[in-house]
Amino acid sequence: MVDDCRDPLAEAADLFCEEEMDIDSIEKSVADILVAIGEDPDREGLVRTPHRVAKSYEELLSGYRMDPKALINEAVFDVAYDEMVIVRDIEFSSMCEHHMLPFIGKAHIAYVPTDKVIGLSKIPRIVDLFSKRLQVQERMTTQIAEYIQFVLNPQGVAVVVEGLHMCMMLRGVKKQDARMTTSAMLGVFRDEITTRMEFLNNISRGASSLHI
Repeated sequence: MVDDCRDPLAEAADLFCEEEMDIDSIEKSVADILVAIGEDPDREGLVRTPHRVAKSYEELLSGYRMDPKALINEAVFDVAYDEMVIVRDIEFSSMCEHHMLPFIGKAHIAYVPTDKVIGLSKIPRIVDLFSKRLQVQERMTTQIAEYIQFVLNPQGVAVVVEGLHMCMMLRGVKKQDARMTTSAMLGVFRDEITTRMEFLNNISRGASSLHI
């Protein structure tokens, strides 16, 4: 849980910082679903299923309650560097808020520093902060970009996210190879086409197809 809900990093992350996840209610709800579909929640294979589902939700939706101050852990440094920094192929998993089915993929992130850089491992952690929630990919992409902009105040931030959505693969249209690409461009990445193209060209080199 978050120590200080009024901390600017916590406020910018839009957390559920004063509420613990109600594991008991989730377990009861899952048991009710099992009964509603005609199953017996007391049979051997299902007797622990409500608890397992509740604990998996605690992990899959942990982004609502991550402490961003602990996540960043003072790993923002004053550095005289003003060229592009790119972290690509960051694996993520999230939950579609419409059907509560997973979507998975990769995020590619760049920023051009003003006078600060962030520790390399912190960028994937910021992706986790916003992906481990009930999400839509479009909003998640924007949240990641805006949060990095807030933390570093760089000249610009670029985020491209590629996702495979189980709600499209397993139900409805059942398209196995369809993928979604979203982007958010802030600052120089929005204003200067050469900067934007440098980023896009970098992430396209050696790119591999998403797969499960």
